[in-house]
Amino acid sequence: MRSGTENVSGIVGFAKACEISMEEMDREGERLTRFRDHLIERVLKIENSWLNGHPKKRLPGNANFGFKFIEGESLILELDFNGISANTGSACSSSSLKPSHVLIAIGLRPEYTHGSLRLTLGRQNTKEDVDYVVETLPRVVGRLREMSPFKKDFGEYEQTLGREHK
Repeated sequence: MRSGTENVSGIVGFAKACEISMEEMDREGERLTRFRDHLIERVLKIENSWLNGHPKKRLPGNANFGFKFIEGESLILELDFNGISANTGSACSSSSLKPSHVLIAIGLRPEYTHGSLRLTLGRQNTKEDVDYVVETLPRVVGRLREMSPFKKDFGEYEQTLGREHK
């Protein structure tokens, strides 16, 4: 191939992939929305957890959670040991240790951003995958909280904040 020669087979393949995606987009979006909503419902049963962002006005395969008293990096390492791929913060700031500007912009306090967990679902995920996550996550969160120094310190910090704002 000479420089400047167009990758015709790549272009045709990409066009076909776009065509297939367009045909399946509505059905796949509905499937991922069902999985996402089930994931959100079950994860929010974990004590001291919350959903970052709007519960419905979000991408079908995206959920971002927060957990008090644990650090997000520890959480994703433990999940990885259990075969679950996840990340902290938002996709925009996943390579930075600074609090996610996206999470800050939606009103999350900086100290809460470090306990965030981003889970994304895609075409390859199954209901069994989602069920595995919602069965494994509470156990992992509980284990990390048992050894967390943040729980005691965080409670004292919140009491200090309460006194300062009175």
